[in-house]
Amino acid sequence: MENAIAQQTSGTSRLSRFFSSFGPGIMMAAAAVGGSHLVASTKAGAIYGWQLVLLILLVNLFKYPFFRAGVQYTMATGNSLVRGYAGMGKAYLWLFAVLCIFSAVINTAALVLFSASLLSYFVPFELSMITLSVIVVVTCLVILFAGHYKALDVLAKAIMIVLTITTLLAVVIAFGKGGATPVVVETASPWTIGAIGFLVVTMGWMPAPIEISSITSVWLKSQCSQQKVTPRSALFDFNVGYVGTAILAVMFLALGALVLHGTGVTLAGSGIGFTHQLVGLYASTIGEWSRYLIAVIAFFCIFGSTITVLDGYSRVVAESLALLQKKSEYSEASYSIWVLLTSVLALAIIAFWASALLPMLDFAMIMAFMTTPFFALLNHMLVGRTRLSGELAVSSGLKWLSIAGLVYLFGFLLVFIWWKWLM
Repeated sequence: MENAIAQQTSGTSRLSRFFSSFGPGIMMAAAAVGGSHLVASTKAGAIYGWQLVLLILLVNLFKYPFFRAGVQYTMATGNSLVRGYAGMGKAYLWLFAVLCIFSAVINTAALVLFSASLLSYFVPFELSMITLSVIVVVTCLVILFAGHYKALDVLAKAIMIVLTITTLLAVVIAFGKGGATPVVVETASPWTIGAIGFLVVTMGWMPAPIEISSITSVWLKSQCSQQKVTPRSALFDFNVGYVGTAILAVMFLALGALVLHGTGVTLAGSGIGFTHQLVGLYASTIGEWSRYLIAVIAFFCIFGSTITVLDGYSRVVAESLALLQKKSEYSEASYSIWVLLTSVLALAIIAFWASALLPMLDFAMIMAFMTTPFFALLNHMLVGRTRLSGELAVSSGLKWLSIAGLVYLFGFLLVFIWWKWLM
């Protein structure tokens, strides 16, 4: 009897350690499944059907080495990527800090606006978008200042489990129903000059802006200070989160392709209109009974992205400025200041753009796409000059994938600049 109890306790302990080993990779996934998945992937399926599946998978593949760099560098050195940039030279750290501050405000504003539009689904009376945005931001601040890393960790895991199950269920049911009832609508082609803008928007946040790798690095450093983390467990956590985001992107595209493509339905441009349409997409697939359940899940999905992005960007910006001032570590006070400052600046932007959710998200994704090659190059250079051994070492295949990714990212950036301003 005692042996049975001991075995059960041992099994429970192993299971507990297994789940506790997940952290930064899952939090990265929670940050990633915001606008890029619920918006860009769904729109890609609704407009182009299945034509962009390969592109989405390729984007995830080509960005993989640059996201992985955060785990490799932190586990090998015990430092975050931000400190690695500082070691490369002050100019690199200044470049990172400036781009990161800009991305922090724009991306936070876009996600807060999206969260606010989803929150409006549950409010029985009319509130302005700026009021709803303030409610979202204040809630984020309370959670961050009260719970810090632990609260984020638990929230991210819960959101990813529920979102994955419900999205998979919706896709399976949509396949079972045979997809949407088609009307006579000509299928658009994404392989034209006119579609470059949409492709850039889709790739900008797919699976997430590359500077999220520095945020993952900071979270991993925090996790290592609280528990034992091995290179194998850190890479496993990262790979599960990263592959999971790629699979979710394809599932959201499938929903758009199966439920909206060919119906002649155009995605709404307003925040509340698009939110209701997005929830209706799930409800029409799974069943009307699920409408408010799906609305809650969608809200927490975007809210999870909002709070993880707000926390992560504030930490890396605080660390960047501390290193520029030749301080060894950033203080909790400086982190708190940047959380508050980013929140205020995001709300200021929303006050002017509150009526245009999709244009706001499009702008954020375009900016993410344009800064992506530079963040990718920083990570490639840093990993190349860092001594990595064992499981953290860069294989020849990963090295060539990284080079191919840089060619792809900078090449497409040049094409976009030509299309946007020179054509």
